[in-house]
Amino acid sequence: MKELWLRVDSSLPKDRKLELLKLAEDRFTAAVLSPEDLPLASGLKLRTASTDEQSDIRILSTIPAGESVADDAAAEVIVKDKDDEGKVLQWADAGVRYVLVKCPNWKVIPLENLIARTRNKITLLADVENEGEARLALQTLELGADGVVISATSIDDLEIANNLAAQENLIPITKGKVVGVKQIGQGARVCVDTCELMKPGEGMLVGCQSAGLFLIEAEVHRNPHVEPRPFRVNAGPVSSNVLTPGMKTRYLAELKAGDEILIVDRSGNARTGHVGRVKIERRPMIVVDIEIEGRRFSTILQNAETVRLVSDSASTPVSDLKEGSVVLLRVEEGGRHFGTLVADEMVIEH
Repeated sequence: MKELWLRVDSSLPKDRKLELLKLAEDRFTAAVLSPEDLPLASGLKLRTASTDEQSDIRILSTIPAGESVADDAAAEVIVKDKDDEGKVLQWADAGVRYVLVKCPNWKVIPLENLIARTRNKITLLADVENEGEARLALQTLELGADGVVISATSIDDLEIANNLAAQENLIPITKGKVVGVKQIGQGARVCVDTCELMKPGEGMLVGCQSAGLFLIEAEVHRNPHVEPRPFRVNAGPVSSNVLTPGMKTRYLAELKAGDEILIVDRSGNARTGHVGRVKIERRPMIVVDIEIEGRRFSTILQNAETVRLVSDSASTPVSDLKEGSVVLLRVEEGGRHFGTLVADEMVIEH
C-alpha cells in the first residue's frame, strides 16, 4: 500500500489547518508540520513529522556523526542533479527510514534512479504539487515511489488523496451464481483495447447495473482459431457501466483513446491503465443473470468463446455458462449520479 503524507502550510489560518488535519485523518499516513503546529494534531490518528523531537517522525537536517539514527527518522532532499541523488543514498546508508525527495526540474529520471537504487532500503516519498505529479511519481519505473507528500491549502486539495487512495485499495469482489443465460439479437458491442498487457484473471468490471459489475477477462487465452489479445477486453454493449479510477463508473460508449480505466484481477487488486482505442461493432449478444442474497444483476456480452467471465480459480467462456455457474463481481449499495456513488440514494435498476 502506498503511503500518503499531507504537508500543511504553516501560513494558513489555525482553523483551516485544523480542518485539513481532521479531514485527512482517515486518508493519510502522516502530516508534515512545523514545530509550532504540532499541538494541532494532538488526539488525531495521524502521525506527525517535524524537525521537533516531540513529533512521531523526526525530520533530520544532517546525518548524525557516530550515533545511530532513530527507527522512524526522516530526511528531506531537493534533487537537482547527481550529487543530490548521492545525498539520498547517504541517508539510506545512515539507516534513515523515510526520505522525502522533491524534484523541481526533471520529474522522472531522478525518481527512476532513486527507486532502482533504494528499493527495500528506505521508504521513498515524492514531494509533489498536484495530482498529475503524484500519479507520475507512483507509476515511475512501474513500481513507483513508496508514497507521496501532498501539499494542501484547501479542502479541494484533499480530493487528490481520494483519487489516489481509491486506486491503491483492494476492490471487494464477491461470488455470484448464474440463474439465467439467454441469447438475444445483435447489438453494438464495445471492445476496449488498452495500453496494457493483462494476465489470466485480469480484466475490467462491467455490467448493466452500476451496483453489480462483472469481472470480464481480457482475451489472454490461446485457442485454435484466434491469437491471444491480452491488451483487449471484449466488454459488452455501448450502454454498459464500467468501473474507472476514483471508483467512478462510465458508459462504455464514452471511452476514448487516452482515457483511464481500471484493470482488476480476481483478488480485487486494481491498477490504472489507459485506453488505446475503442472498437464498436454489431455482434450477436447474450444476457447473463446472477443472484446474490436475493439481489439480481445482469450483464450483456458478445456471444463468443473468446469472451470469458472470471471465477475464483479459472474463467468460463460465456458460451459455456449455465445455471449454477459461479462468477465474480463487485456489488455495492446506493445509486450513482453521473458516475459518482451516492451511497444513500435509492435507485432501482433491472
